[in-house]
Amino acid sequence: MTTEGRERENVPYGTADAPRLAVRGEARLEFDPEIARLAITVTARGTDRRATLEDLTRRNARTLELVKGYGEAVEKLETGAFSVTPELTEKGRRERVRTYRGRVHVTATVADFTALGELTTLLAEQEMTRVDGPWWALRPDSPAHREARQQAVHEAVTRAREYAGALGAELAALVELADIGAEDGAPPPFQGRQGMARSAFAGPSETAPALDLEPQRQSVYAEVNARFLMTRPAL
Repeated sequence: MTTEGRERENVPYGTADAPRLAVRGEARLEFDPEIARLAITVTARGTDRRATLEDLTRRNARTLELVKGYGEAVEKLETGAFSVTPELTEKGRRERVRTYRGRVHVTATVADFTALGELTTLLAEQEMTRVDGPWWALRPDSPAHREARQQAVHEAVTRAREYAGALGAELAALVELADIGAEDGAPPPFQGRQGMARSAFAGPSETAPALDLEPQRQSVYAEVNARFLMTRPAL
């Protein structure tokens, strides 16, 4: 093939006989959440380091036992950061420890929402325990993400056919299909919405009724770029 022929073949916008058509396909769907996450912070405070650590250990063990008691309703239980920090007096020439503060952060992923309200209430009743959440979410491998991507592709094809039809032409071939940012290394678009219902600071209290928690619907967004060749327009 001659140089002129190769240049004609690589024209970025196609040719008069086979124009190139570029479109974007988008989809935004809503789904019921699949999991809910609770952030649990167990604390202890005292003037003696060992006693503070013992209190923290006891409360943490009680919290873990409570969560594990819900069996398969809790999909995952993870311990995060742990710390015991001395707090110094603000006045005086010598550094003196006024008190010790200990913390353990635990995350519980709950898949059975019928148990979520009761579990949240019982956790909030634990001594020196803070509960944040729930954060509603879909699993990373949820079929919802695939459904949104497929609909985005269908939207791109439908849009391209409408454009070609407006010119009296038809789609002839798919040249390229790509996620937004796939070629330039840009971060992927936002894929979902996670919401927190409420947070609670816990302390000793009488038994409270289970919280009535309404799951928050999750939005899933997908977007693709598509390029096609179409037949010669009837202009």
